[in-house]
Amino acid sequence: MDGIEDSAGVESGAGIGEGEALDAYSQVVSGVAERLIPRVASLRMRGGRRGESAGSGVVLTGDGHLLTNAHVVGDSHRSGAEVGTAEFGDGTTANLRLVGADPLSDLAVVRADRVIPDPPEYGDADRLQVGNLVVAVGNPLGLAGSVTAGVVSALGRSLPTRSGTASRIVEDVIQTDAALNPGNSGGALADSRGRVVGINTAVAGFGLGLAVPVNPTTRRIIYALLHDGRVRRAFLGLVTTPAPLQPRLAERFGQRTALRVVEVVSGSPAERAGLHRGDLVLAVQGQQLRDAQSLQKQLFADAIGRRTEVTAIRNGALVDVVAVPAELNG
Repeated sequence: MDGIEDSAGVESGAGIGEGEALDAYSQVVSGVAERLIPRVASLRMRGGRRGESAGSGVVLTGDGHLLTNAHVVGDSHRSGAEVGTAEFGDGTTANLRLVGADPLSDLAVVRADRVIPDPPEYGDADRLQVGNLVVAVGNPLGLAGSVTAGVVSALGRSLPTRSGTASRIVEDVIQTDAALNPGNSGGALADSRGRVVGINTAVAGFGLGLAVPVNPTTRRIIYALLHDGRVRRAFLGLVTTPAPLQPRLAERFGQRTALRVVEVVSGSPAERAGLHRGDLVLAVQGQQLRDAQSLQKQLFADAIGRRTEVTAIRNGALVDVVAVPAELNG
């Protein structure tokens, strides 16, 4: 995936006057806009259950791939199908075919039928901090090449997604006050150095937008979409919520939180392994669990059919079970 690297910018404005700060701010935003506007396309998707839809897409590779949201592409297309068109700021128009879509992360990859601009640099959202400057580039309300700027107003938000009967929480979603409107979906959220750290996905309310982060987990998803056209996931059958550990347990196990089992799906690998509602799951395969994402990271294709050790606390006692995850079917 061309341009995807582990990096993110941190801004500092200490020790300069108000006018100089505004000048520096404008220069940063205009610099990011100059780099990204040619690399963010206006997408028009046809067909599907909702008819024609519009959104944005960010160049992903040097051989014609673009990254966008799965909800922009829609849920009724198969890989290889012609799904719509992309128009770039220089007037270049390309037909698009679907490479792969993953509704559970709200990401999709499409491919243009002609030469398109080179990809931007991709950063690492895990290195963002609240207060960092971010710039959103997209095509809201059909207005191509629109740029808005703001700050990271919160990190670690959750975005529920669903595909058929399967549901998932996209963790570590970026919240920003950079204005997002319909049509921004699939566009770029960039740091102060013009590195794409998120894919804009939703308007959370007046003055609040959400973006799927570009981080190691989403890179793994993007890689699977590029190479396999889909993301295979393992299924344990647990519904969990983060829960604090009692101080003595936190000290004993070296972690402050675990995942409390809210529900065990009937007939699931978790039920067959003997996990119960109310159990506190500490670790899977020796990896400590602190949130939903830490469990989801363990449940990609390589976990399907593999004997998986699950460590939990039940009524104050340590319990070790072995589960064999099945493949998640949407």
